[in-house]
Amino acid sequence: MQAVQASWRAVSRRSPQRYDAWRSRTSQTCPLGDHTMIKRILVGLGTSAAAESVTRHAIDIAKPHAAELVGLAITDPLRLEWTGPRPMGVGVTAASTELVRQRRERAAADIRAAGEMFATRCRGADVAHRLTEETGDPFEIAADLVRYHDVCVFSLHGLFEHGVVPEPRDALERLVSQGVRPILAVAEHYRPIRRVLVAYSGSLESAKTFKHFVHSGMYADAPVRIVHFGDDAQTAARRLDKAAAFFAAHGRSVETDHAGGSADRDLLPYAEAWKADVIVAGNSAKNLLMRRVFGETALRLLRESPLPLYLAQ
Repeated sequence: MQAVQASWRAVSRRSPQRYDAWRSRTSQTCPLGDHTMIKRILVGLGTSAAAESVTRHAIDIAKPHAAELVGLAITDPLRLEWTGPRPMGVGVTAASTELVRQRRERAAADIRAAGEMFATRCRGADVAHRLTEETGDPFEIAADLVRYHDVCVFSLHGLFEHGVVPEPRDALERLVSQGVRPILAVAEHYRPIRRVLVAYSGSLESAKTFKHFVHSGMYADAPVRIVHFGDDAQTAARRLDKAAAFFAAHGRSVETDHAGGSADRDLLPYAEAWKADVIVAGNSAKNLLMRRVFGETALRLLRESPLPLYLAQ
């Protein structure tokens, strides 16, 4: 196939019309999904309340690719055992011990419920699956496992603590900063993804993100809109045309839009007005605190978005 493509690229330089005709034929006989390589999807089960949405989104990705789902439940003993500063005394120690015991039981029950739901959903959808339970630092464990999976699906909220102890506000940020990506972070309540909004800033990172999304073959039938924010209409038009051409070269038709204003402030309202079901967002290259890892827009999305996010950089 590669030799054929190389030959036709040579033809494209001599006869663009013949090359376009060949591209049209091959896109019909060799759909995009046939060449994608999503075969293993890591599914963070987190709390049982969020696990159903995460599982259903993962199944939606897995079925067109005949991929396997690996459900991940993590218990963090240090967080379950931390009861805060306390005075010395036999009674206080006994109470703390009982609290830890109750937390462990509740976490174990939540993991069982999430695992049973995960298996039931996967069997009902005829999707290959297995469940893995790990104990330790959740960020380190997830960062290790992501090396052996093509994409991860986690909840925007409720990642690891199974509803027993509060999670750090920046849990998802820390997860992505540890290298857990590409990641689809989804809302607690499931909504099928039928419309995809790509936020393109012109940065290398945001370009890498939409390229990874295209190569993944995810949501191949969903309408896609690429939006560029800012006041420079000429620059926006040039970037949008190039991004649209990349999608078209991979068999994906898109619409584009130049929106004024700031992505940091206006992206979420724009996405909701367009009725987007997922936002594909990259990072801009800023170097302050968490912005060393996340651009300002991506950081705000992680903290505030009610919509699923696809992040690859």
